[in-house]
Amino acid sequence: MNIAIITGASSGMGLEFAYRLDSLLKKTDEIWLLARRKEKLNELAAQMQTKTRAIAIDLTSEKELAQFAEVLSISDARISVLVNCAGTGKYGPFPTLDKNTCTEMLRLNVFALTEMTRICLPYMRKGSRIIELASGAAFLPQTDFAVYAASKAYVYSFGRALAKELQERGIHVTTVCPGPVDTPFLNHAYDSPASMTGLKKLTMETTKRVVETALRDSLKGKTVSVCGLPMKFLYLATQSVQNMMQIFM
Repeated sequence: MNIAIITGASSGMGLEFAYRLDSLLKKTDEIWLLARRKEKLNELAAQMQTKTRAIAIDLTSEKELAQFAEVLSISDARISVLVNCAGTGKYGPFPTLDKNTCTEMLRLNVFALTEMTRICLPYMRKGSRIIELASGAAFLPQTDFAVYAASKAYVYSFGRALAKELQERGIHVTTVCPGPVDTPFLNHAYDSPASMTGLKKLTMETTKRVVETALRDSLKGKTVSVCGLPMKFLYLATQSVQNMMQIFM
């Protein structure tokens, strides 16, 4: 049985990936949608053409991740696509953020993504694809977004390294690094729209455009997917600086 797995599928980027993969994956038997909100997953599953399994799970819970691993082990599944979209963030100076907020960002953005990748890899074969959702925030440290940017820098580094490691096995890894995207994430991350800088508002992308670019880049075998000219400029600029630093080190 060939399956695709999407985390954070109940809204935002995960929801868009579900819609796109539903129309693209002709040889996939099932799409597994993972998120905390069961009712949202059921609503989405009812709209899908592909047979869909809605799995309510708290990805920050080691117990629930272990239970998911058990379900996967008895399913006789081959994973054709894994999309790690689940993530969270909170804007504000680090000293003003409470411990639980910081811990949740690290558990979901770093630990859950890493563990889901580890759990799923044994069920992937040549031609399988992994899409890790990072952010343009990964390219540079960000004041007032310190923990979030650092967590996405981890995803960016992890995804690029994993792409190299899995190259010989024919498993393709693409790390997606969008700028601001018009999703419910923004309402959660920012206390008010006024908190967003003018530049971020001007570079806002849609989920449709980011996901289409990510899937196209994945099919091309690109290890990093960056949508939009402003983010591509930032990406190339930071790459140039890193290359210069390596010369002098």
